[in-house]
This record gives sequence, structure tokens and C-alpha cells, in this order.
Amino acid sequence: MNSATVRNLLVRGMLAGLAAGVLALVVAYFLGEPNVDSAIGFEESHAHEHEVELVSRSLQSTAGLATGVLVYGVAFGGIAALAYCFALGRVGRFGPRATALLLSGAALLAVYVVPFLKYPANPPAVGDHDTIAKRTTLFFLMMLLGVLLAIAAVIAGKRLAPRLGTWYATVVAVLGFVTLIGLAYAFLPAINEVPADFPATLLWRFRLSTLALQITLWTGFGLLFGELAERLLNPRPVQASARAAMTVPQ
Repeated sequence: MNSATVRNLLVRGMLAGLAAGVLALVVAYFLGEPNVDSAIGFEESHAHEHEVELVSRSLQSTAGLATGVLVYGVAFGGIAALAYCFALGRVGRFGPRATALLLSGAALLAVYVVPFLKYPANPPAVGDHDTIAKRTTLFFLMMLLGVLLAIAAVIAGKRLAPRLGTWYATVVAVLGFVTLIGLAYAFLPAINEVPADFPATLLWRFRLSTLALQITLWTGFGLLFGELAERLLNPRPVQASARAAMTVPQ
């Protein structure tokens, strides 16, 4: 793949990430923000001292939320586009659209679902401020393990395919991935800082809304980027009648 194609795919990936970010922003605003407001209300009702807000809640839930989600979408769209350039043609006989969807699904699993199942997102009023660095480090460590093990599973599946066949090689690779992730879950420390009186329903809704945001982001990206990549890599041939209509008589 030449540099011009890589550059065009990178630009399309960032645009697809931006568009997917808009979709995710809608989900975050209508599903996530009400739960954040409820969690903040719970925190304020149990706080002995009220901290002065440096940024108003209305600004956080509008411009702040939009900036964060859209920048996240563009950044990960660009990274995913570069990964797509490497994966295209190397993970199987998939076309541009199918490869984009496969890559998006793998990214959702490795980058978010794997660390989420071990260290799920928490709303305000949940978590100790003194352990935020530890929790952040563990989350990103789990994310890194998810990405590396997903890559290792793909490589193992391709190497086993000539001996076991595609189906059994895929099964073995997936089982190996799940087993190693399970071992990581078992050995990495657990963190449980949810207050005993925090509403379980609110916690559940908040975590589901964060998962819905990520699913929307990566599904939207896979569909949009797949279409853009398909049009770039497999342009539709110009019909004979269209060529004739555009021909200028000499």
C-alpha cells in the first residue's frame, strides 16, 4: 500500500471517527448525563463540605462533553485507520468493508470491553481520590494486555490454519485469548470502592450507558469507515454511457 493511499485512509478514518463521535455524543448526552446528574446529586447529599466548581456543570455536560467525545473519536479513528492499513489483506480474504467492521469489533473488545469487565466505569461519588492513579494504571494495563493478546490470537490463528483448518484454528485462538484474559483477571488486583448505600440501579445504568457509548462509537466508525475505504480502494467503474456523455467531440 503506497503512502498516498495510507494518507487518504488516515484522513477518512479521522472523518469517520468524527462522525461516529457525533453519534456517540447523542448517546452520551441522553443516556449518560442523566445518570451523572443523579450521581452528583447523591454525592452532594452525602458531602459535609461542598467544593467550589471551577467549571459549571452545564458547561461540562455540553461543550466539555462534546469536546471530549469528538476528540476521542477523531484520535481513535486515526489510530484505527493506520491499523486498518496494516490489517487489510493480512487477516483473511475480507473486502474493505468487512475488514473495517472486523477491526472495529476487535478494537471494541480489546480496547474497551476487556478492561471494562475487570475495571468498569464508575460515576461521580464512587471511588477514592487517593487511588485514582492506581485505578487508571490498572485500567490501561488491562487495555494493553487486551490489545497485545488480540494481536497474538490473530497471529496464532493464521499460523495454525494450514494445519488445523480455518475453523479449528479460530476456535483455538479464541480459547487461548479468553484463557489468558481470564488469568489476567484472576491475578490483577480487584478494586471495589462503591459505597454501601450507593443505588445499585444507578450504578448499573451508568455502566450500561458508557458501554452503549463505546458500542455506538465503534459500530458507527466501522460502518462509515468501511464505506469510505470501499469507495477509495474499489472505485466503481465508469459506465460506458457516462464516458460517452463526457467525451467532447474533436
